[in-house]
Amino acid sequence: MHSVFHAIHLLLRVPARFFLPVLAAVLLAACGFQLRGAYTLPYESLYIAVPDYSVIGAGLKRAIRNTSTRIAESAEDAQASFQPAGESRTSTILALSSAGRVRQKRLVYLYNYRVVDRKGRDLVLPVSVELFRDITYADSDVLAKKQEEELLWQDMENDLVQQVMRRLSMTRPDWPEDHADGRAGDTNSIDQARATGNSG
Repeated sequence: MHSVFHAIHLLLRVPARFFLPVLAAVLLAACGFQLRGAYTLPYESLYIAVPDYSVIGAGLKRAIRNTSTRIAESAEDAQASFQPAGESRTSTILALSSAGRVRQKRLVYLYNYRVVDRKGRDLVLPVSVELFRDITYADSDVLAKKQEEELLWQDMENDLVQQVMRRLSMTRPDWPEDHADGRAGDTNSIDQARATGNSG
């Protein structure tokens, strides 16, 4: 909720001619999930090893609550764990003015993650998601462009949540052999205990 109010605060300070483009970024950031629908994940339960106060952590948990997958409180209590494996934010100059000033930049957001079992073994290949947005600059509107850049980063964070959810739903986990064997072993132990109790 804090991020929404912050975005509105920035929006009110944007000059009129930049209002519509920036408003579009805010709406995309605020409404990304609902526009893209629900997902079906191949996990009974999933632990999200990302802080709740982050946009990514809060966004993933909010999206997963709309599925049949249970959000576990710990890795030990989960069938699988989502673990971030590093992220980076960089900007690349795309164009310069005749005076050598920046006229256009590309913002690049790279996010890596893994999905592992309780023993830390990868269930899917490590994933890298790369997003980018282009932004133009004008010497007369430096403040407005800085605010627009901040909103674009926020938009990419929300877009990242959707990209991750899509990949989680489409990629089948490669369960280790002892995953199935362990479950079968538990069942056999229970059956044996019941048989012993009945015979006594």
